Amino acid sequence: MTPEERAAYRAFVRENHPDRGGDPAAFVAGLAAMRDRPASPRPRHDARDDPRDDIVFVRDIPLPARIAVALLRTVRRHRLDRRRAEPDSDGPLSQPRSAP
Repeated sequence: MTPEERAAYRAFVRENHPDRGGDPAAFVAGLAAMRDRPASPRPRHDARDDPRDDIVFVRDIPLPARIAVALLRTVRRHRLDRRRAEPDSDGPLSQPRSAP
């Protein structure tokens, strides 16, 4: 939902909500019309570029398991970041050692 669509939705609800004196039938019909509209296309991007796309809220498992899941995701993200930060050359570690 784009910011403009969200603003239009909020304005509609503010003006037509039954708790604020609006007509309940018009409110339900307006909500149905807004939900039936095709979703606006979101800009495509590589999910690996945005670490916020990895955020998942886990609520149905115990706290220690949630901590473990968060730790695994953090380690994975740091490994991916480290791989992206490496230069294209193999660096000094890939050079064969000379005999002593």
